Amino acid sequence: MSTLTEKSEIIFLYESKYSMPNGDPFTGEQRYDEETKKVLVSDVRIKRFIRDYLHNIGGTIYVINDKEQIGEGVSGSASAARVQSLRDKFAEKLKIAEKAAKDNKDKSFNSNLFVLKECIDVRLFGGISTEKKGNVNLTGPVQFALLNPSLNSVDLRMHQNTSVFSSDVSKSGGAIGTTSLVPYSLNQIHGWINPFAAKLSGLEDKDVDKMFEALWKSINNANTRSKSNQSSLLLLQLVYAKDTDKVYGTDKLISYTSDKLDEQLRDISDVTFDFGALKEVATSDKIKEVKYYSESKEILSQLTGLGDKFTKMSL
Repeated sequence: MSTLTEKSEIIFLYESKYSMPNGDPFTGEQRYDEETKKVLVSDVRIKRFIRDYLHNIGGTIYVINDKEQIGEGVSGSASAARVQSLRDKFAEKLKIAEKAAKDNKDKSFNSNLFVLKECIDVRLFGGISTEKKGNVNLTGPVQFALLNPSLNSVDLRMHQNTSVFSSDVSKSGGAIGTTSLVPYSLNQIHGWINPFAAKLSGLEDKDVDKMFEALWKSINNANTRSKSNQSSLLLLQLVYAKDTDKVYGTDKLISYTSDKLDEQLRDISDVTFDFGALKEVATSDKIKEVKYYSESKEILSQLTGLGDKFTKMSL
């Protein structure tokens, strides 16, 4: 196993049409910056997209709300029960690892950490276990911004709907609900991959490749009422030359022009992207490579020919 060694940053762009990119769990309304009028998408929402996709294609996921993933007869907190189910699932591997640790007199061996690292989401995002004899507090090498603002400003639209079922059996009419919808937003997600944390979690390059696949395809295939009208547009990975290098303002590398006001945008055809800042930052000695993926002919035509450091990735 060879762990990831390169530091990089992620810029992911996707569009939402008359949907709710990320609802607030307390209000049920779209997360929104009232001052800038930007739509907000949390890191938790993005990680949930990735975890659900990886789980659906057969990956082993630690943070998953699926009782089928809990071993039969296992009790206790959800996290403790999940750890125990992983210990059962990887019992043979764990037995071999424990013997090797004993033979090598490795007193630092943590059996819970061993089984947690069998989960791709732990290798990516980290994980915890609060058991006294095997506590784990692992910081993930992949992190996304806590809240990611959209590129464009948006006027939220109030949408009312009715249900056939009444709010109470004593009432004859159906219930009425109100929801805030986003007419159109260009959602930009900013992330980081840290090679130092990767050594601790065991993150490999192939895990990152699988995460990129999940990020792209989970958005395109979201099938809930509030998330179905969304499309992935562009994925960028800026790879640093050294693991201590840093380029500032990477969340401002994509801009656009339009004949319409931000609040009037309704389709990708309403904007023309400007990648001039991206081209400029790629000339820095701190940037080793800029990997990109898109299925938009317009975006690909703009990225092609930006320089030798630009390489198209495959998903």
